[in-house]
Amino acid sequence: MENARPNQHLRKNPGFGGTRSQSGNGWLDRLDTGLGKLPPQATDLEMAVLGALMIEKDALSAVIDILKPESFYKEAHQRIYSAILSLFQNSEPIDLLTVTQQLRKTGELEFVGGAGYVSELTIKVNSAANIEYHSRVISEHSLKRAMITMASTILRDAYEDTTDVFQLLDQTEQSLFRISESNIKKNYADMGTIVRQALNELEIKKNNKDGLTGIPSGFSALDRLTSGWQPTELVILAARPAMGKTAFVVSALRNAAVDFGQPVAIFSLEMSAVQLVNRLISAEAEIDSEKIKKGNLAPHEWTQLHHKIQRLTEAPIFIDDTPALSILELRAKCRRLKAQHDIQMVVIDYLQLMQGDNSKGSNREQEIASISRALKNLAKELNVPVIALSQLSRAVETRGGDKKPQLSDLRESGSIEQDADMVMFLYRPEYYNITQDEAGNSTAGIGEVIVAKNRSGSLDTIQLRFVNRFTKFCDLDTYFDPVPQGQGFPSNVTGLSSFDSGPVGGFPPVGPSGPGGMPPIPPTGGTLRSRANDLSNFGNADPNQQTPF
Repeated sequence: MENARPNQHLRKNPGFGGTRSQSGNGWLDRLDTGLGKLPPQATDLEMAVLGALMIEKDALSAVIDILKPESFYKEAHQRIYSAILSLFQNSEPIDLLTVTQQLRKTGELEFVGGAGYVSELTIKVNSAANIEYHSRVISEHSLKRAMITMASTILRDAYEDTTDVFQLLDQTEQSLFRISESNIKKNYADMGTIVRQALNELEIKKNNKDGLTGIPSGFSALDRLTSGWQPTELVILAARPAMGKTAFVVSALRNAAVDFGQPVAIFSLEMSAVQLVNRLISAEAEIDSEKIKKGNLAPHEWTQLHHKIQRLTEAPIFIDDTPALSILELRAKCRRLKAQHDIQMVVIDYLQLMQGDNSKGSNREQEIASISRALKNLAKELNVPVIALSQLSRAVETRGGDKKPQLSDLRESGSIEQDADMVMFLYRPEYYNITQDEAGNSTAGIGEVIVAKNRSGSLDTIQLRFVNRFTKFCDLDTYFDPVPQGQGFPSNVTGLSSFDSGPVGGFPPVGPSGPGGMPPIPPTGGTLRSRANDLSNFGNADPNQQTPF
């Protein structure tokens, strides 16, 4: 029989139900890392903290955000601390007698060593003077044990020939994130500190001439209403299928990245990265999306494409098309993008395709609720706006009238509305064969952005122009009299098929514009092209800029 290393931290104690591990990490106790060491622990401090909690009624408030039951090394101490938390949650007094009674009620008193052991904990301390310091030491040891467990798992899996190394890398990153996330605690701030911070932000806003305090959407009317996408806010953009959710959000992130130089990330769970970029190319080059899809471009359109996408290729847009992305994977990737590229906005397309925590017994509604809460937490942690697309329920289709969406139509979870700082609906009346609005105006090419919830501002409905053949949204007055489907640009509009860095077709050079682009150039022969500032900037890009895609 092989000699085994004795596990000296396993001890015989009748009160603990025989020989067993008193650690909260059973297999960690049995782990032989080759170092011959016990896992990090501070059992004396654990006893001191538990004793202090039972002799001073206000002591728990100092440690409740530092310690969790699993922070304790001994399982007996974990159960005693859980009993203390149960008393606290039920607003019952915490002392030697009540804790003993709580353990007896749950059938755990004998396991922890009996009433004598609980009493012994209170004898070892005189006060709770250093309880917060002791608790932080206990928490640090708990983190070390978690890292040892993780590292041992990685070590074991890395030795296996069948292990997928890239999957192991992802799992390692997720495990590290879980450990670090469990230790993120933010303390309260006094009123003076918060007021000074608010005044500093007001000064910044005062000096901001365009009135934008967040990331510009590039849609003038929407930016006037929202002052841009605000940091820490969760924005839900919801609509029925075929309303143009992806087209809207792609237009918005393009405006932020190309026109304003803001690094943005989009997680596309429905479309591949190439499909998404094809949409961007179609919108940027203003070439029919069907032609882009089929590759059926005329020679002048190839020239047009190569010139127009120069700014797009240099834009700080980062695309991840991982399907069925979990919230843990999303967090890890966003934190890495924030650290490496300082992303200023995150887009998820779309929320219902994400995977939740898959807790046992949870249904899809609870899973969506946990995802929406996690997205809000992510926005706060990274200090960026998070825009999540969401599907609406079929109730919209069964309603009579104009079928405009309502907050009650949010699919699968009312918590989406609760967690969101802003809820916007996308609505195109012509999709429902509504050809005129209430004032008798044509609805052709009109897309409505209905701001149904705005925690930090007012509500309104913004009208945008939806250019279907380019799958893009733009300001209402940017396009009119569009080129009919399947036609090229007319011969009387010069300069559009042979671009260069100078003026186009006799139009004077146009400088950069604010949100929403330039006003329309007077049309030649009844046809108007879009932003003229794009035409005047060909060949002026900085070659040293990074090319994320």
